[in-house]
Amino acid sequence: MQHRFRTIPALLLAATLFGAGVPSHAQDQSDEARAAASPVVEAYIRARTAYQEEAEAYWQSIADKRRLRNAKRRSGTQIALDDYVLTQPPVYSGPPRPPEYVPPRRDPDKPPVPIPTIPEFLQAAAQQYNFVPDRPKTEADFKAAYARVAAAAGLTREQAVRIYAFETGGNGGYDSQAGLTSGRKDAKPISPAIGYNQLLSTNTVSLLAEHGDKFLSTLTVQASRLSGADRKAMDRKIAALQKMIAFTRTVPNSWSEHDKLAKFTEGGKATHAAILDRDIGPLLQTQKLLDSVVFARTKGLQRPLTAAELELMNFTGDGNGFDMVTMPLEFRTQVPTSNFFQRGGYERNPIARRTGTVAVLFESIDSKMDRASQLPGAKELAQAF
Repeated sequence: MQHRFRTIPALLLAATLFGAGVPSHAQDQSDEARAAASPVVEAYIRARTAYQEEAEAYWQSIADKRRLRNAKRRSGTQIALDDYVLTQPPVYSGPPRPPEYVPPRRDPDKPPVPIPTIPEFLQAAAQQYNFVPDRPKTEADFKAAYARVAAAAGLTREQAVRIYAFETGGNGGYDSQAGLTSGRKDAKPISPAIGYNQLLSTNTVSLLAEHGDKFLSTLTVQASRLSGADRKAMDRKIAALQKMIAFTRTVPNSWSEHDKLAKFTEGGKATHAAILDRDIGPLLQTQKLLDSVVFARTKGLQRPLTAAELELMNFTGDGNGFDMVTMPLEFRTQVPTSNFFQRGGYERNPIARRTGTVAVLFESIDSKMDRASQLPGAKELAQAF
């Protein structure tokens, strides 16, 4: 559609752009058409069109270079500096959007998916799996459980504490959800991310699908040490977790399929309540970081990852994070962070946009970790190790 903008008259251009959001009243339609046909609106539309074409070409080059690097890694070929896009993403510099112009939704038939909050995850879990998480009595209890699991898995105190500091700001709770930590009554969630490592609901679905048997084994060992009411409660928890795991495995083992379960099914949404459980939550939080450690090792990186390096893999995904972690130091000051994001993720991520290059991104992460690690929540976690 964008290429047609150059050849159609302004009024037809306006009709095309406004087609997704045409009002029901004829007068409103006439008003929209006149507004869209105005020189100011037409100039804005053409400037935005030119920008979008430039941006699409840029992000296509990002994808092409990423495929090239992946192919080189598979073949054992050394990656060179020009295997990255070395320019920053284009920035729109045209006229501002006129107040009379209301852009149509990209897909009017698919309204934005609302982000569930913790009460909704809990409600879904009770309905779908008869599961109510066994929540800790205090934050310190959850920190102690998380520290035991993380240390047993081989994560260091520095890694766990500094990543917690970065992800939660140094004082976040095991049940902190992104966007709802301010305490404001009008606060809204900005994602379903919850907890010390801010796991998304899709993370929870993926972790249960891939490591569910391991989690069940751990809980079964714990159950063998219990008796009476405590044993019965653990048995019920294990039974509910088995149902969750079975549901996550009803689709192919891929992020896109797990994402659909997490966002568009009650069964998938319900699994995210498990992250609040004092037994299951630490397993999920730890496994997310451990997966990145294992990924790096399987790719040949045997040295321990620093907290900032592990966070980058947690932050951008293992493949992109590993790309940055193994990049020669002299490249880091020259390679833009945009090389490691999809366009939508980059544009929504202020840290990626603000830092500009890989070197500055590392510095920014370390700096935030330094500051937030001095706050009470981070110190309490450090003491738990």
